[in-house]
Amino acid sequence: MKSCKPAKNSGANIPCFGDEVGAIIVRLLTKRQQTLALAESCTGGCIAHQLTNVPGASAVFLGGVVAYNNAVKEKFLGVRAETLAVHGAVSEAVAREMAEGARKRFNADFGIGVTGIAGPGGGTKDKPVGTVFIALAGAFETMVEHKMNSLKRERFKKVTARQALEMLHLRLIGT
Repeated sequence: MKSCKPAKNSGANIPCFGDEVGAIIVRLLTKRQQTLALAESCTGGCIAHQLTNVPGASAVFLGGVVAYNNAVKEKFLGVRAETLAVHGAVSEAVAREMAEGARKRFNADFGIGVTGIAGPGGGTKDKPVGTVFIALAGAFETMVEHKMNSLKRERFKKVTARQALEMLHLRLIGT
């Protein structure tokens, strides 16, 4: 495992795995004979990219949806229109429904849902650029973390993807 500093203002206080995190997740899920599905918005498939770079990932990574549009979140992930209307697409509630929807639609052991504002535009006073919500669903109460990744767009996507996989990693090792 690499030693590195978390992204500035990321709220991360967990180990940094760099590009290794996908391999770690695949190895742990394989050992546990468990599966994962994804619902990505602001990361645009970056989480899936990290997993599919690992040989043998198809045994545990079932698939995912890049749901950039609200209609896609509703149709393919089961996010409720009311949730989007009340909380907005970038919210804890939507991240939760995305993760739970991915888990259910793919019949996976775990579901990850990520929604946020990568920027440089699109932010508001209440939800500035860099705001992100990461949800992890499983046979436990769905967990959601709120992060602030004030980074350039490409870096935002990579850091957020890593944070999502690290969240799963910590759950898998029982931390």
